[in-house]
Amino acid sequence: MAEPAAARPEITLRHGLPTGQRRAAARLYWGAFGSKLGRVMGPDRKALAFVERVISERHVISASDPAGRVVGVIGYRTGSGSFVGGGREDMVAIYGPVGALWRMACLSVLARDHERSALLIDGLAVEAEWRGAGVGAALIEALALEASRRGYRELRLDVVGENLRARALYERLGFRVARRRDSRMTQTLFAFETVFIMIRDL
Repeated sequence: MAEPAAARPEITLRHGLPTGQRRAAARLYWGAFGSKLGRVMGPDRKALAFVERVISERHVISASDPAGRVVGVIGYRTGSGSFVGGGREDMVAIYGPVGALWRMACLSVLARDHERSALLIDGLAVEAEWRGAGVGAALIEALALEASRRGYRELRLDVVGENLRARALYERLGFRVARRRDSRMTQTLFAFETVFIMIRDL
């Protein structure tokens, strides 16, 4: 594990999460992706409980303020797991057998292929008060460094077509659109139809 590095004087980057910040990280993640996943993973109370339960601290780099409060996370996915994954047992524990069954069927629509040459970003989220302060860029650079150390040739992420601001940010940070994916099923279930797969060469 790499040593924590400073993004700017008042922010610390580290692999994993600061002690006691698992719930805060779950709230941060859901705040960023709840509008995309809420139809399926809601209500918020259960979604937050699920995310907190399944977070893998082995698949995240976090940014924290001087008080140790998480203000940003970048999760990633490898062949061994992802930042927010979980299985049937986790789903049943939060949503019950019936609720777990249909939610898992819906989420399978979002399943992504794993590319050996690319480290997949499994969510980037920054606290509102820290946006525009370079935290997101610092997290991406830290993950790019980690990916290079692990022998990956690319970073990959998926960005919803309607999220023009996020796409512009990623392009400024060296990502390019590799391909576009359209799905009426995701439009029905998650309220977005287009996803751009973006790649950054390492």
